[in-house]
Amino acid sequence: MAHQPKFISFDCYGTLINFEMGPTAKRLYEDRVPAARMPAFLDSFKFYRLDEVLGDWKPFFDVVENSLQRTCKAHGIEYRASDALAMYAAVPTWQPHPNVVETLQAIAPHIPLVILSNSMVDLIPHSVAHLKAPFHAVYTAEEARAYKPRAQAFEYMFDQLGCGPEDMMHVSSSFRYDQMTANDLGFKYKAFIDRGHEPMCDGYGVDRLTDFRQLAGLVGIDLPSKAAGAQRGA
Repeated sequence: MAHQPKFISFDCYGTLINFEMGPTAKRLYEDRVPAARMPAFLDSFKFYRLDEVLGDWKPFFDVVENSLQRTCKAHGIEYRASDALAMYAAVPTWQPHPNVVETLQAIAPHIPLVILSNSMVDLIPHSVAHLKAPFHAVYTAEEARAYKPRAQAFEYMFDQLGCGPEDMMHVSSSFRYDQMTANDLGFKYKAFIDRGHEPMCDGYGVDRLTDFRQLAGLVGIDLPSKAAGAQRGA
């Protein structure tokens, strides 16, 4: 039986938009980090970003800057003030993952779509425009004064929508930032978009999807014939 949530909330970067923080950092530091050490450098950058969002809210630029500084310090690499500026400026240019736009456009007339993003008010409009779908609401960590995985970010969304997790489906490609908290808060439905950047974790009650187009079927909506045919042929 198809899921029937009142709202579907989405993580944005990594789930809908191709999150190119790692590839951008790789290009930025390729003149300072030897190729053999680059994977470890990028792993550290990923870890420090998570660590930076777990405390009190700070602007996302500070999250990026602090994470880069800590990563460079840990690896003995020169940090330049221009590094964080270049990284932050790249975010609005990132594009949707394949099949996202048409799937969102197919679902939107039937179920209100919501974005809950670890983003800023000045950044998120660029990414929403790339998605080309009508969203019922878009909420940022800046407005919630908390980043996911903190529950405060999700609770802000509940308050704005006037509903609870029992009414909703949450869609994300991350357990660490989204799915674990969504499970603890009691979301009725949870869809994990397996993009390969985090392992599948059992015990969190998610529907694992390997193609974003599968989300439409999960909520009982048929995709346009072109998109559905492409999925069958994939």
